Amino acid sequence: MTREITKTQIDRLGERLKKGSISDDDLRLLDQYRRSFSEAYDIVVGTIRKELNLEPTGRPAKSTTSISDKLRRESIRLTQIQDIAGCRLIVPDIAGQDSVVDSLKNLFGNVTVVDRRQRPSHGYRAVHVIVNLLNKTIEIQVRTSLQHIWAELSEKFSDVVSPAIKYGGGDEGIQTTLMDWSSLFAKEESLEVKIAHIAAQLSTRDNITDEDKQRMVNIENEMNSFRQKVFKDIRAAMKELEEIKGGSNDISD
Repeated sequence: MTREITKTQIDRLGERLKKGSISDDDLRLLDQYRRSFSEAYDIVVGTIRKELNLEPTGRPAKSTTSISDKLRRESIRLTQIQDIAGCRLIVPDIAGQDSVVDSLKNLFGNVTVVDRRQRPSHGYRAVHVIVNLLNKTIEIQVRTSLQHIWAELSEKFSDVVSPAIKYGGGDEGIQTTLMDWSSLFAKEESLEVKIAHIAAQLSTRDNITDEDKQRMVNIENEMNSFRQKVFKDIRAAMKELEEIKGGSNDISD
Protein backbone atom coordinates (compact mmCIF):
# COMPACT_ATOMS: atom_id res chain seq x y z
CA MET A 1 0.00 0.00 0.00
CA THR A 2 1.37 3.40 -1.00
CA ARG A 3 2.04 5.70 1.93
CA GLU A 4 0.32 9.10 1.74
CA ILE A 5 2.67 11.96 0.94
CA THR A 6 2.86 14.73 3.53
CA LYS A 7 2.53 18.44 2.71
CA THR A 8 6.13 18.97 3.80
CA GLN A 9 7.36 16.25 1.46
CA ILE A 10 5.42 17.76 -1.43
CA ASP A 11 6.76 21.27 -0.89
CA ARG A 12 10.33 20.01 -0.50
CA LEU A 13 9.87 18.18 -3.77
CA GLY A 14 8.69 21.46 -5.27
CA GLU A 15 11.89 23.19 -4.16
CA ARG A 16 13.95 20.54 -5.91
CA LEU A 17 11.83 20.92 -9.04
CA LYS A 18 12.48 24.67 -9.03
CA LYS A 19 16.22 24.04 -8.97
CA GLY A 20 16.00 21.43 -11.69
CA SER A 21 17.96 18.91 -9.61
CA ILE A 22 15.57 15.99 -9.41
CA SER A 23 16.27 12.29 -9.06
CA ASP A 24 14.37 9.22 -10.25
CA ASP A 25 12.91 8.99 -6.74
CA ASP A 26 11.66 12.57 -7.10
CA LEU A 27 9.98 11.75 -10.40
CA ARG A 28 8.25 8.76 -8.82
CA LEU A 29 7.13 10.92 -5.89
CA LEU A 30 5.81 13.59 -8.25
CA ASP A 31 3.97 10.97 -10.26
CA GLN A 32 2.38 9.66 -7.05
CA TYR A 33 1.33 13.19 -6.11
CA ARG A 34 -0.11 13.87 -9.56
CA ARG A 35 -2.06 10.61 -9.55
CA SER A 36 -3.52 11.47 -6.14
CA PHE A 37 -5.78 13.98 -7.92
CA SER A 38 -7.37 11.33 -10.15
CA GLU A 39 -10.32 10.47 -7.92
CA ALA A 40 -11.35 14.10 -7.40
CA TYR A 41 -10.86 14.82 -11.11
CA ASP A 42 -13.03 11.87 -12.15
CA ILE A 43 -15.80 12.96 -9.76
CA VAL A 44 -15.75 16.54 -11.09
CA VAL A 45 -15.81 15.49 -14.75
CA GLY A 46 -18.45 12.81 -14.15
CA THR A 47 -20.66 15.23 -12.23
CA ILE A 48 -20.46 17.85 -15.00
CA ARG A 49 -21.41 15.26 -17.61
CA LYS A 50 -24.31 13.90 -15.59
CA GLU A 51 -25.76 17.05 -14.05
CA LEU A 52 -25.01 19.70 -16.69
CA ASN A 53 -25.00 17.49 -19.78
CA LEU A 54 -21.74 19.10 -20.91
CA GLU A 55 -18.61 17.39 -22.19
CA PRO A 56 -15.41 18.73 -20.55
CA THR A 57 -12.01 18.36 -22.16
CA GLY A 58 -9.03 18.19 -19.86
CA ARG A 59 -6.09 16.47 -18.32
CA PRO A 60 -6.04 14.43 -15.10
CA ALA A 61 -2.53 15.67 -14.29
CA LYS A 62 -0.28 18.60 -15.24
CA SER A 63 3.03 17.61 -16.87
CA THR A 64 6.32 17.64 -14.95
CA THR A 65 7.70 20.41 -17.18
CA SER A 66 4.59 22.59 -16.73
CA ILE A 67 4.71 22.14 -12.96
CA SER A 68 8.41 23.04 -12.79
CA ASP A 69 7.95 26.09 -15.01
CA LYS A 70 5.02 27.36 -12.93
CA LEU A 71 6.97 26.94 -9.68
CA ARG A 72 9.81 29.07 -11.09
CA ARG A 73 7.57 31.63 -12.77
CA GLU A 74 5.19 32.33 -9.89
CA SER A 75 7.42 31.61 -6.88
CA ILE A 76 4.80 29.47 -5.17
CA ARG A 77 4.92 26.17 -3.30
CA LEU A 78 3.95 22.94 -5.01
CA THR A 79 0.98 22.47 -2.67
CA GLN A 80 -0.30 25.94 -3.72
CA ILE A 81 -0.67 25.02 -7.40
CA GLN A 82 -4.41 24.81 -8.01
CA ASP A 83 -4.41 23.32 -11.50
CA ILE A 84 -2.46 20.09 -11.09
CA ALA A 85 -5.63 18.53 -12.53
CA GLY A 86 -8.22 20.39 -14.54
CA CYS A 87 -10.74 20.45 -17.35
CA ARG A 88 -12.24 22.98 -19.74
CA LEU A 89 -15.72 23.94 -20.90
CA ILE A 90 -16.32 25.98 -24.06
CA VAL A 91 -19.57 27.96 -24.28
CA PRO A 92 -20.92 30.20 -27.07
CA ASP A 93 -21.01 33.56 -25.30
CA ILE A 94 -20.84 35.56 -22.05
CA ALA A 95 -24.41 34.72 -21.08
CA GLY A 96 -23.63 31.03 -21.41
CA GLN A 97 -20.40 31.50 -19.49
CA ASP A 98 -22.15 33.21 -16.57
CA SER A 99 -24.82 30.52 -16.55
CA VAL A 100 -22.31 27.65 -16.48
CA VAL A 101 -20.24 29.31 -13.74
CA ASP A 102 -23.36 29.73 -11.61
CA SER A 103 -24.28 26.09 -12.22
CA LEU A 104 -20.79 24.94 -11.19
CA LYS A 105 -20.98 26.98 -7.99
CA ASN A 106 -24.33 25.42 -7.12
CA LEU A 107 -23.17 21.95 -8.13
CA PHE A 108 -19.97 21.78 -6.09
CA GLY A 109 -20.51 24.36 -3.38
CA ASN A 110 -16.94 24.65 -2.10
CA VAL A 111 -15.43 26.61 -4.99
CA THR A 112 -13.23 29.63 -5.67
CA VAL A 113 -14.01 31.70 -8.78
CA VAL A 114 -11.21 33.54 -10.61
CA ASP A 115 -12.72 35.92 -13.18
CA ARG A 116 -10.12 37.00 -15.74
CA ARG A 117 -12.46 38.88 -18.02
CA GLN A 118 -12.21 42.36 -16.54
CA ARG A 119 -8.57 41.88 -15.53
CA PRO A 120 -7.02 39.62 -18.18
CA SER A 121 -3.74 37.80 -17.60
CA HIS A 122 -1.48 38.95 -20.48
CA GLY A 123 -4.58 39.15 -22.68
CA TYR A 124 -5.99 35.81 -21.53
CA ARG A 125 -9.67 36.07 -20.63
CA ALA A 126 -11.78 33.31 -19.05
CA VAL A 127 -13.41 32.31 -15.79
CA HIS A 128 -11.73 29.64 -13.69
CA VAL A 129 -13.75 27.73 -11.12
CA ILE A 130 -11.53 25.98 -8.57
CA VAL A 131 -13.34 23.06 -6.96
CA ASN A 132 -12.15 21.86 -3.55
CA LEU A 133 -12.93 18.16 -3.28
CA LEU A 134 -11.37 15.31 -1.25
CA ASN A 135 -8.67 17.74 -0.06
CA LYS A 136 -7.69 18.37 -3.69
CA THR A 137 -8.25 21.33 -6.02
CA ILE A 138 -9.55 20.77 -9.54
CA GLU A 139 -9.56 23.73 -11.95
CA ILE A 140 -12.43 24.13 -14.40
CA GLN A 141 -11.73 26.66 -17.14
CA VAL A 142 -14.89 28.15 -18.60
CA ARG A 143 -14.25 29.98 -21.88
CA THR A 144 -16.43 31.55 -24.53
CA SER A 145 -15.70 30.58 -28.13
CA LEU A 146 -13.92 33.91 -28.70
CA GLN A 147 -11.85 33.56 -25.52
CA HIS A 148 -10.96 30.01 -26.52
CA ILE A 149 -9.77 30.78 -30.03
CA TRP A 150 -7.66 33.64 -28.61
CA ALA A 151 -6.09 31.17 -26.15
CA GLU A 152 -5.44 28.72 -28.99
CA LEU A 153 -3.64 31.43 -30.97
CA SER A 154 -1.55 32.37 -27.93
CA GLU A 155 -0.68 28.69 -27.39
CA LYS A 156 0.34 28.34 -31.03
CA PHE A 157 2.60 31.40 -30.87
CA SER A 158 4.11 30.02 -27.66
CA ASP A 159 4.67 26.65 -29.28
CA VAL A 160 6.20 27.98 -32.48
CA VAL A 161 8.03 31.14 -31.37
CA SER A 162 8.65 31.14 -27.60
CA PRO A 163 6.94 29.74 -24.48
CA ALA A 164 7.39 33.18 -22.90
CA ILE A 165 4.65 34.58 -25.14
CA LYS A 166 1.89 33.12 -22.92
CA TYR A 167 3.22 35.04 -19.95
CA GLY A 168 3.76 38.48 -21.46
CA GLY A 169 7.30 37.91 -22.74
CA GLY A 170 8.85 37.22 -26.12
CA ASP A 171 8.37 39.19 -29.32
CA GLU A 172 6.79 42.61 -28.69
CA GLY A 173 4.99 42.60 -32.04
CA ILE A 174 3.29 39.31 -31.20
CA GLN A 175 2.36 40.60 -27.76
CA THR A 176 0.79 43.69 -29.32
CA THR A 177 -1.17 41.55 -31.77
CA LEU A 178 -2.48 39.30 -29.00
CA MET A 179 -3.41 42.23 -26.78
CA ASP A 180 -5.22 43.94 -29.67
CA TRP A 181 -7.23 40.78 -30.39
CA SER A 182 -8.03 40.36 -26.70
CA SER A 183 -9.26 43.95 -26.42
CA LEU A 184 -11.35 43.60 -29.58
CA PHE A 185 -12.96 40.40 -28.31
CA ALA A 186 -13.71 42.00 -24.95
CA LYS A 187 -15.49 44.88 -26.69
CA GLU A 188 -17.40 42.50 -28.95
CA GLU A 189 -18.58 40.40 -26.02
CA SER A 190 -19.54 43.50 -24.08
CA LEU A 191 -21.60 44.64 -27.05
CA GLU A 192 -23.26 41.22 -27.26
CA VAL A 193 -24.31 41.48 -23.61
CA LYS A 194 -25.84 44.92 -24.20
CA ILE A 195 -27.67 43.75 -27.33
CA ALA A 196 -29.05 40.73 -25.48
CA HIS A 197 -30.27 43.01 -22.68
CA ILE A 198 -32.02 45.32 -25.16
CA ALA A 199 -33.57 42.33 -26.94
CA ALA A 200 -34.89 41.01 -23.62
CA GLN A 201 -36.45 44.39 -22.85
CA LEU A 202 -38.03 44.65 -26.29
CA SER A 203 -39.52 41.17 -25.99
CA THR A 204 -41.62 42.33 -23.03
CA ARG A 205 -43.16 45.20 -24.97
CA ASP A 206 -46.55 44.83 -26.60
CA ASN A 207 -45.91 47.50 -29.21
CA ILE A 208 -42.64 46.27 -30.69
CA THR A 209 -42.58 47.08 -34.40
CA ASP A 210 -41.50 44.94 -37.31
CA GLU A 211 -38.79 47.52 -37.92
CA ASP A 212 -37.42 47.00 -34.39
CA LYS A 213 -37.46 43.24 -34.89
CA GLN A 214 -35.61 43.52 -38.20
CA ARG A 215 -33.05 45.86 -36.68
CA MET A 216 -32.26 43.30 -33.98
CA VAL A 217 -31.98 40.55 -36.59
CA ASN A 218 -29.57 42.68 -38.62
CA ILE A 219 -27.39 43.37 -35.58
CA GLU A 220 -27.31 39.68 -34.69
CA ASN A 221 -26.36 38.79 -38.27
CA GLU A 222 -23.55 41.34 -38.23
CA MET A 223 -22.16 39.92 -34.99
CA ASN A 224 -22.33 36.39 -36.37
CA SER A 225 -20.51 37.51 -39.50
CA PHE A 226 -17.84 39.14 -37.34
CA ARG A 227 -17.34 35.89 -35.40
CA GLN A 228 -17.09 33.80 -38.55
CA LYS A 229 -14.49 36.15 -40.01
CA VAL A 230 -12.50 36.13 -36.76
CA PHE A 231 -12.47 32.35 -36.58
CA LYS A 232 -11.46 32.11 -40.24
CA ASP A 233 -8.62 34.65 -39.87
CA ILE A 234 -7.21 33.16 -36.67
CA ARG A 235 -7.38 29.59 -37.94
CA ALA A 236 -5.54 30.72 -41.07
CA ALA A 237 -2.90 32.38 -38.88
CA MET A 238 -2.51 29.20 -36.80
CA LYS A 239 -2.17 27.12 -39.96
CA GLU A 240 0.63 29.42 -41.15
CA LEU A 241 2.37 29.09 -37.78
CA GLU A 242 2.09 25.31 -37.97
CA GLU A 243 3.66 25.37 -41.44
CA ILE A 244 6.47 27.58 -40.15
CA LYS A 245 7.10 25.17 -37.31
CA GLY A 246 7.13 22.19 -39.66
CA GLY A 247 9.49 23.85 -42.10
CA SER A 248 12.13 25.29 -39.77
CA ASN A 249 14.63 23.83 -37.33
CA ASP A 250 15.50 27.24 -35.92
CA ILE A 251 12.33 27.89 -33.94
CA SER A 252 12.89 28.49 -30.24
CA ASP A 253 11.70 25.80 -27.80
